[in-house]
Amino acid sequence: MEKAVEIRNLTKKFGDFTAVNNISLSVEKGEIFGFLGPNGAGKTTTIKMLCGILMPTSGEGRVSGYDIISEQEKIKTIIGYMSQRFSLYEDLTVVENLEFYGSIYGLEGARLKQAIGRVVDMAGIGDRKNELIKNLPGGMKQRLALGGAILHDPPILFLDEPTSGVDPLMRRNFWDIIYRFSEEGRTIFVTTHYMDEAEHCNRIALVIGGQIIALDSPESLKRNFTNSVYSIVTDDFLEVFEKIRYRDFIIEAAIFGADIHILCEADVPVKRKVTAFFREHNISSYSINRITPSLEDVFVSNARKFSL
Repeated sequence: MEKAVEIRNLTKKFGDFTAVNNISLSVEKGEIFGFLGPNGAGKTTTIKMLCGILMPTSGEGRVSGYDIISEQEKIKTIIGYMSQRFSLYEDLTVVENLEFYGSIYGLEGARLKQAIGRVVDMAGIGDRKNELIKNLPGGMKQRLALGGAILHDPPILFLDEPTSGVDPLMRRNFWDIIYRFSEEGRTIFVTTHYMDEAEHCNRIALVIGGQIIALDSPESLKRNFTNSVYSIVTDDFLEVFEKIRYRDFIIEAAIFGADIHILCEADVPVKRKVTAFFREHNISSYSINRITPSLEDVFVSNARKFSL
C-alpha cells in the first residue's frame, strides 16, 4: 500500500536531552494512526519534525513522498496541522480567522468562500460565524481549530492532542469528525494520552521516553498480551486493595469503580493465591474472574518493562 508517512531511525536532541530516540514507523494512506504516550514522551516533537517545524538531529523521514529535511516547504502545502495549543486568534471573528488561514494557504475568491462555508458547516457554527472566537464554547473552538487545519483540503492531517481539555461528549463528537475525514481518504496522524481515544485508531504506537515500545492495532496489542488480568469484587474493596496490592505475585493493581483489577504473570496460579489471601484475612464474600486486558493494561505492562 502507498505510504503517507515513513520514518527511519528518527532522532531529535535538545542539548544533552534526547526527546525522540531512533524511532522507525510507516503510516498507510487513509489510515488513522495514533501516537499514544504520557506528556513528555516525544509525541509533539515527532509531529513537529514531520510537519517541517523542527529539524531532526539524525535519521530520515518522508511525508507523502517529500523529504522532511530538504522539502519542508512542500510538506507544509499538503498537510493540515492542529497544534496542541489553541491556534485561533481570540480577538478575531470566526470568518476573519478562516479568511486569514485561507490566505496563508493561497485560497482566494470563490474557492476561499466555498472552503469557509464547508468548515463552518463541519464545525456546526450556525449563525455564530461573525462572533469573536473568545465568546465561543470550548468544544466549538476545538472544531474550528480543526477546521483551520483542513481549510485547504489536505490529504494528511497531523493532530497534536486535539481533544485536550474538552469533556468526554465533545471528544466523542470530535472523533466522529475524524472518522468522516478518514472515510474521505485522508490520512490522520494523531497524538493522545487518552486510552479510549487510542482505541479508535487503526494502529497505535505506544511511546515512552522518546522510544516506541510497541506498535500494532489496538486489538492485536490486547490479543497478544502475555500477562493475565483479573477482576476482584468484594466488600470493603478499598481496604482489601491496600492489603493485596503488595503481594509478590501481583505486577500491578488498580481500582476500577468498585472492582480491583490485578495484573499478573501468565503462569501464576492467581485464583489459588487470591483465595489463600482472603482465607488468611477471614474474608468470605468475594469473587475473582479473569478479564480481557485493556489498552491501559498493555501500556502499563510495556512501560514497566521499558523502565526496568
